[in-house]
Amino acid sequence: MLEKIFKLSANNTNVKTEFIGGITTFITMSYIIFVNPVILGSSGMNQDSVFLATCLSIAFSTILMGFCTNYPIALAPAMGHNFYFSFIVCLGMGVSWQTALGANFIAAIVFILLSFVGLREHLVNAIPISLKSAIVVGIGLLMTVMGLEWAGIIVSNKGTLIGLGNLKSPIVLFSLFGLTITSILMALRIRAAILIGILINIVAMIFFDFVKFNGIFSKTPSMSATLFKLDIFSACTWEMVGVIFTFFFLDLFDTVGTLIGVTKKAGIIKNNKLPKAKQALLSDAISTCVGTVMGTSSVTAYIESSAGIASGARTGLANIVTALLFILTIFFYPLVQTISSGCVIDGVTYYPVIAPALILVGNFMLTSVQDINWKDFTESFPAFLTIVIIALSFSITEGIVFGFVFYTLLKTCKGKFKEIPPIITIFAFLFILRYIFLK
Repeated sequence: MLEKIFKLSANNTNVKTEFIGGITTFITMSYIIFVNPVILGSSGMNQDSVFLATCLSIAFSTILMGFCTNYPIALAPAMGHNFYFSFIVCLGMGVSWQTALGANFIAAIVFILLSFVGLREHLVNAIPISLKSAIVVGIGLLMTVMGLEWAGIIVSNKGTLIGLGNLKSPIVLFSLFGLTITSILMALRIRAAILIGILINIVAMIFFDFVKFNGIFSKTPSMSATLFKLDIFSACTWEMVGVIFTFFFLDLFDTVGTLIGVTKKAGIIKNNKLPKAKQALLSDAISTCVGTVMGTSSVTAYIESSAGIASGARTGLANIVTALLFILTIFFYPLVQTISSGCVIDGVTYYPVIAPALILVGNFMLTSVQDINWKDFTESFPAFLTIVIIALSFSITEGIVFGFVFYTLLKTCKGKFKEIPPIITIFAFLFILRYIFLK
């Protein structure tokens, strides 16, 4: 039955490999179930309710993606989007979280409508190969920088913005231990290297009393505080048009960038096109609708899926495994909290268990740099800007903005206007208007 549904043989995989990939994706991205409630809680939302909404929205959306596309791409509330939701819209603009959820829901409805007319699918397939590859590399660098920060290897520095952390710190030592073990397993071509490395590291941290074992079971929280609490009517005002557009904008290009990055690395993109792009983008849009109804911000494709792909995941079966684990998380909250626990030092949270996985996955994604045409400046410079802006601004969207704008500008100045896909030109123009009127 699994072979018939997920076409395992055709994708050169098996049940065991998909299970390992699904588990790896779960462990790598499970931090979101602890981070998201804290961030959205800042807007006044009930954290226990947001925790449950986060787990269930992940399970629903990841299963939906698995069956609709057969891709090993998990979805979850997007980091960055939840910051915009809480700190910009709610705290900065004084908008209630109920109204903010309503605005997020309206943006998702727009996504669904655009998915039916094929605009989002056309955008994915129209992006030039140099920019596609640059997005992959940029995401890889972003994951690496994030991993190094969570490991304590890179820290904030007043003079240079970032600098080398204290290599004698227990946080750094455990991170380096996990990175060393996992990289050795990778060198030995052990497919479950990332998962094994994570498990060995957490056991070591528990043994040395660096991480507290919190138990196994806990009472299941209620979702009543956020379920169906979105206020769509209050979001239908002129004042909220900019908020709705920004939610739309962020989700559209974060999703496109992540889908390109993850699927290209998995070998899913063929002839510079993503098969089943329409289904993938529609799944993403529906997931955001469901997420806002439950009580969380935009749900979108997660770059941490790359960890599962690096462990061998190639089909939607891995998604089913990941989704089921997030459902089980509801009942085993203390146990998962131990595995994904962060260590807070001087107000900064580190994740020495998860950090090595992000660093290693970043390494694999950087290989796409070879697909960029470095001999053509009109191709290479927009790609270069895409890479560095994604990595240094911690925003996939902003990297795509710079890439699109400079690709259009340089091709036009060079007299190569016909090489620019029309949709790239249109969005480059919209990007410029966005910065003029919304920034």
